[in-house]
Amino acid sequence: MRTKLSSTIFLAILACLLWASAFVGIKIGLPYTTPLQFAGIRFFISGLIILPFCSQRKDYLRIILKNWKVVFVITLLQTFVHYSLFYTGISMVPGALGAIVVGSGPVFVAIVAHFSMPDDKMSLKKVGVILLGLAGVVLVSLERGSLSGEGKLILVGIALLILTNINSGFTNIIVAKDKDKVPPLVLSSASMIMGGVMLFLFSIPVEGLHFSPKPFEYYAALGWLSFLSAAAFSIWFTLLKRPGVKVSDLNMWKFIIPVFGAIFAWILLPDEHPDVLSIAGMVITGSSLFLLNYLNRKKINR
Repeated sequence: MRTKLSSTIFLAILACLLWASAFVGIKIGLPYTTPLQFAGIRFFISGLIILPFCSQRKDYLRIILKNWKVVFVITLLQTFVHYSLFYTGISMVPGALGAIVVGSGPVFVAIVAHFSMPDDKMSLKKVGVILLGLAGVVLVSLERGSLSGEGKLILVGIALLILTNINSGFTNIIVAKDKDKVPPLVLSSASMIMGGVMLFLFSIPVEGLHFSPKPFEYYAALGWLSFLSAAAFSIWFTLLKRPGVKVSDLNMWKFIIPVFGAIFAWILLPDEHPDVLSIAGMVITGSSLFLLNYLNRKKINR
């Protein structure tokens, strides 16, 4: 029997809170380096952090080689493709617009799950809850920056971020279907180490090499981002492999990422502050998650 601290809801919220803090870490560290190189080093370190906690350390390479197709696909999609698209797309659009598109991720995951998982179909109630959560994300994001801007570059950026969301949906489905083959910590560690190397190598012809001395703020941000990625992805992969966990329901919790990303920014960044729209958005997003849990409990008690 699971305790509250090991419950799916608690762990999902914890993972999303960790991801939410990434917005501040990226904002602090990125001025001292380039996006893809920063991401590559971050995920390589994350994979190394997880490695000592893998109970199958002696069989680590054997498990990877035996299941190399799954490991390679997750590495390619979750780390390399996802963050290449994300960092490129987010650099092309205004901050608020980027946050809205990224925050719509649970919508795309639910659509992908509907067509890929026979036990995870969309219903009118679930659609309503998802749209309610998305409305809250939009309101929070409107406070995060201007929606101004024109041109084909913004359209390309939006397209790349939408592809990021669709890619995330397929990745979650693959991990959820791979229930017993690759242990979650092994999958997290291997995909991040190899994905980090791929991102770093890809960054060299695109961004060049940057090995100049950097201030403490950069290393502090890099250390925190590496830790949170290691913890959050390990938790998330574990939850996706749990019996009875639906991919679309789990991903609904990602609506709190932009909400708490805003809260962390208000606390830690001097030029960030709340307003009425963002507070209203947080209330709406919280209501959608409360409603989702109410509907799920009602379904279980029938």
